[in-house]
Amino acid sequence: MASTPAHSALSALKGQIPLIGLTGGIGSGKSAVAKRLAELGATVIDSDQIAHEITAPHGAAIAPIQARFGPDLFAADGSLDRPKMRQLVFNDPSALQSLEAITHPIIHAETLRQACLAHQNGALYLVFMVPLLVESGYWPQAIDHLVVVDCPPELQIARVMQRSNLGRSEIEQIMRKQALREDRLAVADTVLLNDGSLDKLIPQINALHQWIIKNRSKPSISA
Repeated sequence: MASTPAHSALSALKGQIPLIGLTGGIGSGKSAVAKRLAELGATVIDSDQIAHEITAPHGAAIAPIQARFGPDLFAADGSLDRPKMRQLVFNDPSALQSLEAITHPIIHAETLRQACLAHQNGALYLVFMVPLLVESGYWPQAIDHLVVVDCPPELQIARVMQRSNLGRSEIEQIMRKQALREDRLAVADTVLLNDGSLDKLIPQINALHQWIIKNRSKPSISA
């Protein structure tokens, strides 16, 4: 993914405040990690949440998406019908490119807005929760420290099936679009193993937070 003006401006924050990337495969437990870090004082910026907001009724991406794809991919309330769109882009690479050309600049701009506001308000550090962080090509260079939440693929599938209406084949289809587990682990600065209960995960998150706080004054905290 090419750098955008929002990305360039975000890079200007490096050295002023720790920029932590948080990623992992679907069902790995990213949200649980983000929630705990927020409880400890981090400011979490969730790209998936932003994507939902801009495709909600009257969201910033609704009009351009409708102009490109027509009205059939929208729910009665005016929001994007995400299951329909997901099936379309999985089977049509050009549709995916068109969708990303619309949504990515809006998501990046909102990410920058939230990041700058948090910095101005004295945030301890910023956590960017990005499902496709490793795949993006940009984010690994923009952040100071990459945290990967990891668990076995079968556990990912079981968790997603438990929490959603997706079937196994749909989940596996999503996983095939994401980076391989080995590729995420190869570039991680910190790996949080989430193969058990929350009680096992929390101490790892607490230790990560303490490490970030201890090293937050350093020009780069990735080492």
